[in-house]
Amino acid sequence: MEYGLIGAKLGHSYSKIIHEAVCGYSYELHPLPTEEEAHAFMQAKAFKAINVTIPYKKLVIPYCDEVEPRAAAIGAVNTVVNRDGKLYGYNTDYTGFAYLARCHGVKFAGAVVLVLGTGGTHNTVTAVCQDAGAKQVLTASRTGKDGALTYEEAQQHPEINIIINTTPAGMYPNNGSCLLDLHAFPKLEAVLDCVYNPFRTELLLRAEELGVPAYCGFEMLVAQAVYAAEHFTGQKLPEAVIADTHRKLKRDLSNVAIIGMPGCGKSTIGRALAKTLGKTYVDLDEVIEKNTGMPIPDIFAREGEASFRKYESQAVAEISKQTRQVIACGGGVIKTPGNARALRQNGPVLWVQRPVERLATGGRPLSTGLDALRKMEAERMPLYRAASDAAVDNTGRLENTVETAVQAFETTFDA
Repeated sequence: MEYGLIGAKLGHSYSKIIHEAVCGYSYELHPLPTEEEAHAFMQAKAFKAINVTIPYKKLVIPYCDEVEPRAAAIGAVNTVVNRDGKLYGYNTDYTGFAYLARCHGVKFAGAVVLVLGTGGTHNTVTAVCQDAGAKQVLTASRTGKDGALTYEEAQQHPEINIIINTTPAGMYPNNGSCLLDLHAFPKLEAVLDCVYNPFRTELLLRAEELGVPAYCGFEMLVAQAVYAAEHFTGQKLPEAVIADTHRKLKRDLSNVAIIGMPGCGKSTIGRALAKTLGKTYVDLDEVIEKNTGMPIPDIFAREGEASFRKYESQAVAEISKQTRQVIACGGGVIKTPGNARALRQNGPVLWVQRPVERLATGGRPLSTGLDALRKMEAERMPLYRAASDAAVDNTGRLENTVETAVQAFETTFDA
């Protein structure tokens, strides 16, 4: 292996696509499930340069002939370069996280910061905060050991201004978990999550709901990879490469979920939009039918709407964890509160709007007449509005509607 990534589990990693997009060299994901394997790999030195992720950022340090002072102080190395048999260790997580904060105007100077977690990434972001003049950096962990607060104790500190998550909470495949109730922090100014898959963790979704600026770790991941590539190649890259790569890759990876009234054209628009964006089309009703072995009308007839909503939520949870999809949802998907949150994890939600009089009704169990549709629309309108990132009018030609949807996607996915 010339260039690559080592760690215990790498199934969720985006490092390969980032490095290959930035520099064009071949980059391998090299999982090492045990410490014994990691030690053997480092002893062999059979690489030109590697990135290091959980849980080996400390393990590799003794194998480095030289470690940059910042990485040594933090106690974590995430980049190792082999120069003529000598290993040099660096920490580009520091510069990557500093870039994320700087890019979004997050000011640590004079702030009270709460860092969730006690691992290597905790040490890195704490160093960034302290170097930037934070008034106080608090740490919270599950156990509350070694001077850390428990998560319950952390919520007794209303003076906290910035929260940074360095734990795996909410990370794929355990999407949806969150360690804090953000209502406990009335002075909260920003939330940053080092998790990058999904793009919006439950922590970030809760921050957004409170109107607090919230930033995903994917941008940090891209930045640290670019800085690591500079060490790999010995060449300085323009900082604009980070923003350009981040936007391109997030656009490529993002989902688009489509919601709206039954018969408003979600499936037709979804298929055309998926083709235009180069994404996989997923019809949520088809997933439900495959999972249950029954057509949608039969589920309603045999088991009722409550059972259907349960199957629907299971399908949403399953599908929304994946990426590069256009997901056409059933009209009532927003009736279950958790569904909208799940759909927003990996991309924007677009609300297709069409007059009730022009909705298709064939084969739809709840579309029993115009009066029923008007009542349904009145009930669901606030739910569609709350769940969506943008609205798309579907009263004109299909190509015009798809063009509007593309524009909505472009203006929301990297907001």
